[in-house]
Amino acid sequence: MKVILISVISLSLVACGFQDYIAKPIDTKTIADKINNRRANDTQFQEYLVNHGYSAAQLPIQQWTLDDLVYCALFFNPNLNIARAQWRSAEAAKLTAAEMRLPTLSGNYENTDSNESSTPHAYKLSIDLPIETANKRNIRIESAQHLAEAAKLKIALSAWQLRTEAIRAVYDYVYNQKLIALLEKEQAKRQEIVAIFQKRMQVGESSNLELSKANLLLQDASANLEAAQRNQPVLTARLANSLGLSPAALASMQITDVINAEKILASAPNHPSEEIQSRAIFNRLDLRIALERYAVAEAKVKLEIARQYPDLVFKPGYAYDFGEKIWSLGLSGLMTILTKNKLAIAEAKQLREVEVAQFEALQANVISEVNTANAKLAQAKQILDNQKTLLAQQQASTKRMVSKLRAGEIDRLEMSYAQLEEVVAEKNYARANYQIVTQINELESAIQAPLNDTQINNDKLENLSSSNQ
Repeated sequence: MKVILISVISLSLVACGFQDYIAKPIDTKTIADKINNRRANDTQFQEYLVNHGYSAAQLPIQQWTLDDLVYCALFFNPNLNIARAQWRSAEAAKLTAAEMRLPTLSGNYENTDSNESSTPHAYKLSIDLPIETANKRNIRIESAQHLAEAAKLKIALSAWQLRTEAIRAVYDYVYNQKLIALLEKEQAKRQEIVAIFQKRMQVGESSNLELSKANLLLQDASANLEAAQRNQPVLTARLANSLGLSPAALASMQITDVINAEKILASAPNHPSEEIQSRAIFNRLDLRIALERYAVAEAKVKLEIARQYPDLVFKPGYAYDFGEKIWSLGLSGLMTILTKNKLAIAEAKQLREVEVAQFEALQANVISEVNTANAKLAQAKQILDNQKTLLAQQQASTKRMVSKLRAGEIDRLEMSYAQLEEVVAEKNYARANYQIVTQINELESAIQAPLNDTQINNDKLENLSSSNQ
């Protein structure tokens, strides 16, 4: 009875440390208010920037560059918190995997009314002490460590995806603003041309057909301008969402002219195709995650092989059986040695082969993606060079036309058409710039490394993304 009493008291003392369940409901209104109240001049965000290399003199930011906006997305965008939460869960799983199997305590009490017994009481107490064999615990720890490392890499991968998405949204937003300004110039020139044709038709120097053609072209220009203007709020909302801010908060931020292809190309070394492909293979976070998944599959094979050897359970016990004191020592184990766990081992090996096939397919897709992005960038460079030449030629032609107009060699209509051609050349050059920076972003996304080494790279992203806000 004393042994049972001591066991019950011990269990009661242990129970004092139990945790109570505390409900944690999701308050949707609070979350919505939090999202709508985010501002780029938030004190915590300013501290975040200081902690990552910004000086106090740079804050608050007045002119937002690409890197500034990437930091903003990493701090405010809630999608990164999902990967962080999954990583913390994987870290907790490492501790769980390292836990030793706990002993099992069992006991029972009996009572009899028989007068033949020297005592009417009987009680038994035994403890099962599990012993894992063949290094199974260390293999589980190894698997949990690879899963945790994969989860950590997924944070950096999510951060890189946020970077790519934010830069793409910025380029779309800024280019559309430029396009609206150029379309307004085009519309003004076409209105000027229509007005000239109207005056000429009134004096019989022009036909109604010429005026109709000019009016149709004006309508097309007006329709394009209206489409770009309608698209601007959509692009604003998309950019705000990428940055984790509300459109109202974005409205107070002054974004610099980030679409300058020549400047970006000048600051980015011209890497050979082989070097770019090599950088992709060594930098791609999804490839590194796939290697961690393969390591988990490898650990699974090792664990199933280790399970050929049965775990043991020692069972020391004590019984007081109606006056008789009995000590016992038992031993048990699952007889896996009979089947040698062949089916589970075969299954684990097949799963490992699946990971190998998936890695090979992923690497092939990465190489194809990099080659395609690099080829598109080379094509965009040729287009930019051509459009730059055409714009320079058109600007020179417009200057000559201005001189001719002053000399009376041409009329106002010819001058308006020359200026309109220059506006069209500016539109084409602006679009070529936009295509260049977009393709650079796509190539950087393909290799998951910036072409300009001064920008935020993978090491910075891994450090930034794993830190708390």
